[in-house]
Amino acid sequence: SEAKPQKEETPKGISPVKAKKTPSPADAERRKLRPGSGGEKPPEEPPFTYQLKAVPLKFVKEMKDIVLKEAESVGSSAIFEVLISPSTAITSWMKDGSNIRESPKHKFIADGKDRKLHIIDVQLSDAGEYTCVLKLGNKEKTSTAKLIVEGIH
Repeated sequence: SEAKPQKEETPKGISPVKAKKTPSPADAERRKLRPGSGGEKPPEEPPFTYQLKAVPLKFVKEMKDIVLKEAESVGSSAIFEVLISPSTAITSWMKDGSNIRESPKHKFIADGKDRKLHIIDVQLSDAGEYTCVLKLGNKEKTSTAKLIVEGIH
């Protein structure tokens, strides 16, 4: 109980204020923490809830059909490209409704918001419907285009 009146008196005296400055590292940190803890909570909560609201999951640029003539196209490559938002979304690729795995035949290129499916050494059998599936949290969007390989009759 003796400590209490002392604490109340110190702010009035000048020298105790000076004395108070010596244990400043701990004090300064406590002072830093106070605004910090106020400023630290927002990054944990709002950005996420806020990001989902502010950044709708979308294709900025949808896939486009690719038409190749068999004679010219065999052995060449086809690239499906989409532009997505936000760049944190996960893209996966499908052909005719089944997942494509990355292989020497199919290369997936992700560069920020730019996502590409590179089909190497196109054959007639590669023709079909390709879909880019965009996922973020529990949201999902798709963009579909066709790879058309025209046989020459």
